[in-house]
Amino acid sequence: MLAKKVKIGFIPANRGFFSDTLAAKMRGQTLKVLEDIGATVVVPSPKDTKVGCVESLEEARNVGRMFREQQVDGIVISAVNFGDEQGAALTIKESGLKVPVLIVGCQEEEALTPTTERRDSFCGLLSIGEAMRQMNLPYSVPEVPICFPTDASFRGTAERFLAVCRVVGGLRNARYGQVGARPDAFWTCRFNEKVLQTLGVTVVTLDLSEAIAAVQARKTDADVKRVMDEMKAAIDCSAVNDEILAKIAKFELFLNGFVADRRLDALAIQCWTSIQANLGICSCTTMSRFDDRGIPCACESDIMGTLSMHALQLASATPSCLADWNNLHNEDNELVNCWHCGVFPISWAKAKPKMGCQEIIAGTTGRDNAMGVVEFVMKDGPVTLCRATQDNEGRFKVALAQGHVEPNKAKTFGAYGWVRIPGIGRLYKDVLLRHFPHHVAMNRSTVGNVLWEAFGNYLGFAVYTAENTSGLWSPDMPFQT
Repeated sequence: MLAKKVKIGFIPANRGFFSDTLAAKMRGQTLKVLEDIGATVVVPSPKDTKVGCVESLEEARNVGRMFREQQVDGIVISAVNFGDEQGAALTIKESGLKVPVLIVGCQEEEALTPTTERRDSFCGLLSIGEAMRQMNLPYSVPEVPICFPTDASFRGTAERFLAVCRVVGGLRNARYGQVGARPDAFWTCRFNEKVLQTLGVTVVTLDLSEAIAAVQARKTDADVKRVMDEMKAAIDCSAVNDEILAKIAKFELFLNGFVADRRLDALAIQCWTSIQANLGICSCTTMSRFDDRGIPCACESDIMGTLSMHALQLASATPSCLADWNNLHNEDNELVNCWHCGVFPISWAKAKPKMGCQEIIAGTTGRDNAMGVVEFVMKDGPVTLCRATQDNEGRFKVALAQGHVEPNKAKTFGAYGWVRIPGIGRLYKDVLLRHFPHHVAMNRSTVGNVLWEAFGNYLGFAVYTAENTSGLWSPDMPFQT
């Protein structure tokens, strides 16, 4: 499973002169929905607080400590009636956690009459939002802020919120392995490691020579043969001899150990031309296999590309890749060729992929030293594209786009898909040319809104899209889902 289990702290916000019975009912329904969508929920029980809700200062302190001790990944505040804004806000303050927060209000049971037991959550949610703002706490609001927990709209909001929590928590605690230096020719892969650490990302470096030496020293043992057999089962390897396949397998096994020993979430690899000249392989097959099993692996030691891939995987719980914005179709100005030489996840292939030669690099190193790319055309379907970077002052920013892979008669080598991206002309002219480099992460999902909120609302990135090129985050969602 690529999806991490998300732990949610739940604050059912009560206010004493409203109905405890109605509050308890909404608490129970909300808890059930959160558990049904896969969250682990930390919530006070009726033994901890009155009807298991939060209202008083003492309750807020106790529940805040509970969230801190259990290290929740996000917090949901539900105004189960009007709700006590201080109780809700002080719970978060007491927790000391900087995690995403979702605020929602519960709908009335029926049309109001003078004798109806009422909630007034429509009013109370405004007070909760004001208390959050006064404490400089960012928060999320559903598309339908006042609803029943059983409504489809709330379930959709909650599912997206869990994805936001995965992205924010995952990036703030990420560990990326950088195997080798970036290619000298590619300034596009530069980054400021110290500034990246302020986001919470730790970069663990390894000289490529250590990987090369380990591969050269290893015998072709049972584990190597197992990886070779797995590659042959998934890929047409008829163009590559077993000696080369064995080296590719040994490289994968070495990186497996590096990832496990250093507890890494993702990798960036110096994929040319030292590895071809000194080991006689391309790293693409290994990187493709890592991508497929949930360890994003960026080409050309592009650490910010790694972060972009990792964010997409955290949002979607599916594999990502790193591509070039390679070519605009000569007959269709919304159709872009997203390409790389052969490193996309194998599971994306429309037909059985083929392992072959990196023809560009072969001109320098020779064909026998440049084998190991995985070539195929991508399956049709939706994609989200993401590119995070830093400006010259180290400030973070991200470009996001959603599109759809579609068939086209135009062909090239490597792994690629023709992606229709509405508004790509504006995105390219106003954003890409001014702010972002040539690599873009891609994922077979529709998670633009998740990343828009995670990056813009919680991680402090300027967010650029074709619909919004100002770089300012807004709660008005820019993508159709």
